[in-house]
Amino acid sequence: SGARASIFSTFILVAVISVLGTAVGVCCGYFGGAADAVMMRISDVCLAFPGLVFAMAIAAILGGGIQNAVIALAVVSWPKYSRIARGQTLALKEEPYIHAAILAGGSSGQIMLRHILPNMLGPVLVTAMLDIGTMMMELAGLSFLGLGAQIPMAEWGSMMSSGRSMIQTYPWVVLSPGIAIFISVAIFNLLGDTVRDYLDPKNSRS
Repeated sequence: SGARASIFSTFILVAVISVLGTAVGVCCGYFGGAADAVMMRISDVCLAFPGLVFAMAIAAILGGGIQNAVIALAVVSWPKYSRIARGQTLALKEEPYIHAAILAGGSSGQIMLRHILPNMLGPVLVTAMLDIGTMMMELAGLSFLGLGAQIPMAEWGSMMSSGRSMIQTYPWVVLSPGIAIFISVAIFNLLGDTVRDYLDPKNSRS
């Protein structure tokens, strides 16, 4: 019963951080300058703290609720995508076809959308697929600690938390959502590995 809340919230979280982080990274890498320096220093601050601990602090400030847990994890998780996107953009904008597009009169927005973004989606997509399992566990962790989903919402982390007093008498109440998390994370990690091998066949041969 907690699958819908857990999986749906995880998908929303991964979509938000991948889109936001990629957009910031592409703009910073393409334009550079003061905005690039400021955003990269902000990402350095976010990456300097253990992600879950930082998210716990933000979720505690925002208050309980699955939406606030998603916001808290999004705040600390986007820099990874911005770093990947920025690095890819810095490499791609030196390619001859980008210079040709600039000489042809293409605007910055057109170049980023038509030429840079499609050629750098591979690493971002693989990172997002592999991040689904991690984000699912971190959301469940926040809910287990009372900083995520609240009763009566059924979510795997909160289900484990509410049933922990019965672990000696009815252990399946706690073990069932735990096993569901384990199976889901394993499936999404395998899916992420498959996507990575498909997008980069060299990995499958090594």
